[in-house]
Amino acid sequence: MRYIISILLIGAAIGAAVFGMLGWQGRLMRQPPFELFPDMDRQAKLRPQEPNHFFANGVSSQLPPAGTIARSQPIETVSGEVYRFEDSPVNTGHIAGTTNFVETNPLIVDEALLKRGRERFDIYCSPCHGRTADGNGITKKIGVMPAVANLHDKRIVEMADGEIFNTISNGKGLMGAYGPLIPTEDRWAVIAYLRALQLSWLETTNDLPPQQGGLMK
Repeated sequence: MRYIISILLIGAAIGAAVFGMLGWQGRLMRQPPFELFPDMDRQAKLRPQEPNHFFANGVSSQLPPAGTIARSQPIETVSGEVYRFEDSPVNTGHIAGTTNFVETNPLIVDEALLKRGRERFDIYCSPCHGRTADGNGITKKIGVMPAVANLHDKRIVEMADGEIFNTISNGKGLMGAYGPLIPTEDRWAVIAYLRALQLSWLETTNDLPPQQGGLMK
């Protein structure tokens, strides 16, 4: 009997405590509600455009200190500077406002971009696709990836640059997404280098400058 009474008293105490904290749910009360974490409702923060005596000029909104590095730098494209948050082909691989892929690389393709593309290609792409993009990387040789795309296949050679960018960014089939791993500019650099590799396979000695062509004969 004493054991049962103890259980009832403990249950009543817990019930009273819960009722005291939560109150009458859904009813208007004159007293403020009980708050376990009041800082979630009243945070110590600065409100924009409000006076604040902490700073020397007396305002909350402050300009960045001299020498501050911006969190986002624009990307230089053939059409000018583009920021990463814009709906632009350089960020999405699509023509702005459509689902169509952009045909050509929006970056300025020069020697520096090709060099960067080769470095990134060798790091991220060559383990599966091979150093020459023929699909014979180390993962295929050891049997980890039995089927790897040959990037010199006609289908891929004729593919729009934007579609290749989309595949690199989001993955396809067994290929994972490299968007979180490779920055936007580097993804386009990889595509530029891939196009150079494809061109090297399609060209003949007649397409070389006279001096180099003579050495190949």
